[in-house]
Amino acid sequence: MKDLIKKYESAKNKATAFMKNGQLNAYFEALLEMNKYKRLMVAVTAN
Repeated sequence: MKDLIKKYESAKNKATAFMKNGQLNAYFEALLEMNKYKRLMVAVTAN
């Protein structure tokens, strides 16, 4: 679980940096990565 949290936070930081730089395509990719880790964290918590 800690590994998933670290990966989620890393993706969140990347998304913020991409947004500030105006790199929309990379920003959306980072958001999709965040969503993937968020769903995995919910699945781990549910089990």
